[in-house]
Amino acid sequence: MPSALLVLADGTVFEGSSVGVDGHADGEVVFNTSMTGYQEMLTDPSYAGQLLTLTYPIIGNYGMDARVEESGRIQPAGLIVRESAVFASHLRSSGTLGAFLKERGVVAIEGVDTRAVTRRIRRHGVMLGTITTHEVAATALTRLHSLPSYDDVDWVATVTTPTEYDYVGGGGVILSGSAVTQFVPASQTPRVYEYVGSGGFSVGGAAKTQFIPGIRSRRIALLDGGVKRNIMRSLAARGCSIRVFPANASASDLLDWRPDGVVLSPGPGDPRLLEPMVREAGRLIGRVPVLGICLGHQVAARALGASTFKLPFGHRGGNHPVRETATGRVTITAQNHGYAVDPAGLAADAVVSHINLNDQTVEGLMLKTAPLITIQYHSEACPGPLDNTGIFDRFVEMMATVAGGVA
Repeated sequence: MPSALLVLADGTVFEGSSVGVDGHADGEVVFNTSMTGYQEMLTDPSYAGQLLTLTYPIIGNYGMDARVEESGRIQPAGLIVRESAVFASHLRSSGTLGAFLKERGVVAIEGVDTRAVTRRIRRHGVMLGTITTHEVAATALTRLHSLPSYDDVDWVATVTTPTEYDYVGGGGVILSGSAVTQFVPASQTPRVYEYVGSGGFSVGGAAKTQFIPGIRSRRIALLDGGVKRNIMRSLAARGCSIRVFPANASASDLLDWRPDGVVLSPGPGDPRLLEPMVREAGRLIGRVPVLGICLGHQVAARALGASTFKLPFGHRGGNHPVRETATGRVTITAQNHGYAVDPAGLAADAVVSHINLNDQTVEGLMLKTAPLITIQYHSEACPGPLDNTGIFDRFVEMMATVAGGVA
């Protein structure tokens, strides 16, 4: 197996073996402590521009499955693991991690002590690094020092959709009314279902058409800063139709579609570089119910007068405890972010709704005078804790309340 190096900007060098393609990959080195979900992480747009270190010691043991991917391409610049599983054991697996990385053209390294990498980042903060298969350490370090800082690049511009589109997902739709919750499987429905008036939905299949009364479709305009597919799956599963807009879309672009609600999506990079998006988010708040997730939470917070700051090594993993301030209820959350909200300067009617119990950072906001929910964590994470999937139900209920209808 070809040799490879991981070189950090502070001059630290780790030796290992290449488990992807030959070449080099540069990015901000971050770590995630989750034990599962490596394919979801590799396709999560929030990792754009980063070298992803997975702390669990063996990665790839249950193989690869295209059905769990969160976007259409690999998003991190490169991957760092202790050991890449040679054999994959799962009924839905289509191959090994190593074969997947080579097929997708990803530079990756194994044989690295990922515990040592993680400790270094925790002590000194995230830093640029490079994985290289063709350079000596000194040459790689010189090249690394010539690169721009991660914080100086607008990574959202590299992952957002270039044009608006309507989300069409498979797997069926969960339709909920005042008296019934019904799952219509994909085998009985087309990939697109049509809202046919206040009476309900008409859903057609290969053999029959079924009319489900008493359900109101909710139209969601999603501002794409780097959206994960499971956010759209989660909303569609609640009977919502979704139109996705580029990150540079104006508030008027979204409102002209006459949505029942707006979702500000997660995404990569420093929210301080996104002032146009912040400005347009400010024009949406108060006009229509808004749900902000991760980067969307930070964008909404900045629109409400708060500032944001970079965390020393970020929150990335599936076991972060979050407390709801109104009830004291603690839930376990999946997280993936490197920046946080400073609540100083928030609008007077803004309320910090959730707090991270590890470091007391802001994990959620709401407004007293307008329909707004924001969360810093990923309630849709899959795999991940299911404690907070109800945030989507709350958003649907919020839209129904504002519209004066039923969820």
